[in-house]
Amino acid sequence: MTLESWTWAQVPDQRGRVAVVTGATSGTGFEAARMLAACGATVVLACRNLPKAKAVAQRIQALHPGARVEVQALNLASLTSVRSTAADLLARFDRLDLLLNNAGVMVPPYGRTEDGFELQLGTNHFGPFALTGLLLTRLMATPGSRVVTMSSNAHRMGRIYADDLDFERGYRAWAAYGQSKLANLLFAFELQRRLEAAGATTRSLAAHPGWARTELQRHAGWIRWLRTVGLEALLSQDAFGGAQPLLRAATDPEAEGGAYYGPSGFQEMKGAPVPVRSDARSRDEGLQRWMWRLSERRTGVVYPI
Repeated sequence: MTLESWTWAQVPDQRGRVAVVTGATSGTGFEAARMLAACGATVVLACRNLPKAKAVAQRIQALHPGARVEVQALNLASLTSVRSTAADLLARFDRLDLLLNNAGVMVPPYGRTEDGFELQLGTNHFGPFALTGLLLTRLMATPGSRVVTMSSNAHRMGRIYADDLDFERGYRAWAAYGQSKLANLLFAFELQRRLEAAGATTRSLAAHPGWARTELQRHAGWIRWLRTVGLEALLSQDAFGGAQPLLRAATDPEAEGGAYYGPSGFQEMKGAPVPVRSDARSRDEGLQRWMWRLSERRTGVVYPI
């Protein structure tokens, strides 16, 4: 098997495993959840819209009879909700094999989370950071478990605006998005280093979907324009294709901790999932440690490693 030949058909049997997928009611989250369920995992759809999640669970079960799909309310823009979700999951499951931090928002109008964070950084980074930390003891107790965090090619334009993380001096939607996606990688790589230092078998990996046609892009006007003139389809892939890097990072037996997966095609916009290299900023260990300490302070979630 070459790097470029991997498809979801190579996913090993997932029976007996429990996978939590955030943002699983549409897009890459739905496709990853559907494929994991088709391979036998018990899949938990952790989503903000519970009625929609229940409908999606029924849809997956109709597509794959016998699939084990459950739902869990989760609002990543609320640390109260994140803590409640983590408590529920720990009470419901005595093992957690996969945590796919997939949910996110992209260039919405300016807003704040319930806890006062800029909406994109709060939803895309602080929420998943807190959720992972609250579940980590159970993940570490499950042999071979993985945490996979969804980033984006937009991390390459990202900076950590240490003196104005919440864009109080003027909101720039794409700058805020890039910051949040860079923060995802800083987190994923620092988590892997800490897991290794603790001698844990849990692995932390990251992925990006390339240019995937999903609801995530509803606020991006230039993407809507490309869709109107018929160019988007030439440059992008559907949600199924966009989910493949996430799925490979989650299930490929050869995937190593700290790996980053994305599409193999031009500018990593579409194609089969392969290991890719992230921007130098994301690999800055000093910045990783700084962001980790900041995230623990702002969320109040201190990791057990």
